[in-house]
Amino acid sequence: MYKTILLPHAGTPAGDEALKHAIYVSGKSSRIIILHIVEAVQYPPSFALSSSERNSLLKSIDEVNEEMRQDMEKKMEKYIQQCKENNIKSKVQVVIGDASEIILDTIEKEKVDLIVMSKRRKLKGVKKLLSLGSVSRKIVENTSCPILLIDVENK
Repeated sequence: MYKTILLPHAGTPAGDEALKHAIYVSGKSSRIIILHIVEAVQYPPSFALSSSERNSLLKSIDEVNEEMRQDMEKKMEKYIQQCKENNIKSKVQVVIGDASEIILDTIEKEKVDLIVMSKRRKLKGVKKLLSLGSVSRKIVENTSCPILLIDVENK
């Protein structure tokens, strides 16, 4: 059975569906890491600003990024509750940064032995069979850990 299951969750219905699958495949000794990655507000070009204006702007952006991270951390708590209701150990990690890099780092650091994540269909016909989103593709191509991709149709 799987000891550590990583669930990248974007706070979407597709992520909710992936959580159901993670709970289903987990055992009594399993632990689910629910990972949410906040895409940071990027720093704009600031070469025309004075040093104090630039520092103030960058500080404001950092504060916004941290506020988004904290808000998502609170929203992710309901998923911890779902795991508790199913007698599964879990924890939430909300991180600011690049999704694929953070997922790959977490896989290594936490010794993940299964990834359960959703992907959304964006194409039709034969193309959809051959396509993965950029994050899904990077994860599949850069890890040897088993991956359960939940295909959720956009409606």
